[in-house]
Amino acid sequence: MTFNIHYPCTFKMAYSMSIFCKTVLVTLFLIRFVTLLPVTYTKPSTFLQDFRITWSNSHIKQLDGGKGIQLLLDHNSGCGFVSKNKYLFGRVSMKIKLIPGDSAGTVTPFYMNSDTDLIRDELDFEFLGNRTGQPYSVQTNVYAHGKGDREQRVNLWFDPAADFHLYSILWNHQHVVFLVDEVPIRVYKNNEAKGTPFPKSQPMGIYSTLWEADDWTTRGGLEKIDWNQAPFYAYYKDFDIEGCPTPNPSACASNPANWWEGKGYQQLDAVAMRRYQWVRMNHMVYDYCTDKQRNPVAPPECMDKI
Repeated sequence: MTFNIHYPCTFKMAYSMSIFCKTVLVTLFLIRFVTLLPVTYTKPSTFLQDFRITWSNSHIKQLDGGKGIQLLLDHNSGCGFVSKNKYLFGRVSMKIKLIPGDSAGTVTPFYMNSDTDLIRDELDFEFLGNRTGQPYSVQTNVYAHGKGDREQRVNLWFDPAADFHLYSILWNHQHVVFLVDEVPIRVYKNNEAKGTPFPKSQPMGIYSTLWEADDWTTRGGLEKIDWNQAPFYAYYKDFDIEGCPTPNPSACASNPANWWEGKGYQQLDAVAMRRYQWVRMNHMVYDYCTDKQRNPVAPPECMDKI
């Protein structure tokens, strides 16, 4: 947009007129800028504004006027919640404080899911409990068009039960990025040109649960849950959703003005890449790409080394 306007402030006038003209210019600039901003969804003020409990209401407690929640796992039940809307592309984040102490056999997933059975798309964070003193592992996985089995595991470099930490999923047409405190730990690129499916057409809901899964969670199921440590608690706050909500997200999802589709988000910048490589070199403990028993020939999406 170009403003072809001849302003009187280009001439020598009184100081008050100059200030008036500068104000007009600033106002016109702001109007122009605001009209270019895409319409997206941002964080709710309370949990129930944008989420609903999916199971075991008695095991989810609202805190701080509904701005945070506590999830509980005991002998009777775990619990879970889901967003009221589904979203197509964008970024979702939560701050989570995980189960302290002996959490072996528990799993606390935070994930996106299309809820479409055999052709589901899914983007997973799964926080795997462990024995006291052992590192907490986070497993990520990507399902695209019903195909998963793309697990990677990272040992977190801090105690995720001592305080809240930010966990985020950035999803655009170019890649999916999993971030911990803004540090990328996993990148799944759009490799459709190589025949690898990429989630791009199915909106996904945002889920989280707390449950017992000691048949696989800790050391492949060798470490069982100690119910003497129950109840187990996890805490959440600062729910942040910026994306294109259903039921009709197509116009929004294809809008190149969405900030998550911007040039700066199409690939990792130099700083993010250094952080990503640091995580991979120092904290990765499992990668399906290098598991020769499962994949004698590395899947095509593994060839990019990212």
